[in-house]
Amino acid sequence: MERLFSYGTLQLESVQLETFGRKLVGEKDALIGYILSEVKITDETVIKVSGMNIHPILKYTGISSDVVEGAVFELSDLELVQADEYEVDEYARVEGEFTSGKAAWIYACAKDKTNING
Repeated sequence: MERLFSYGTLQLESVQLETFGRKLVGEKDALIGYILSEVKITDETVIKVSGMNIHPILKYTGISSDVVEGAVFELSDLELVQADEYEVDEYARVEGEFTSGKAAWIYACAKDKTNING
């Protein structure tokens, strides 16, 4: 199983059902070294599924006191691919560091070259 952190629309039941065909059960966690910003979505399918054209997006700061609250979900390999397909080009999947000490994938700003911790 893969672990995926959600801080935005993937926490919405409607998005989970449309993307994965099931409601996900997650555990609360907090991502270290990021802040939330916003991105305008132009993909009509994503807008239809989420009901919004403005989505949250992670920006890397590297500052340990910057934390983003969210939930970590366990996904199959196929579901992780489905999550990749849901996320638009503005997002890149990278590994994040969490207050729990556990590892998980995150979707962060693809334009931010400092996304990768280190």
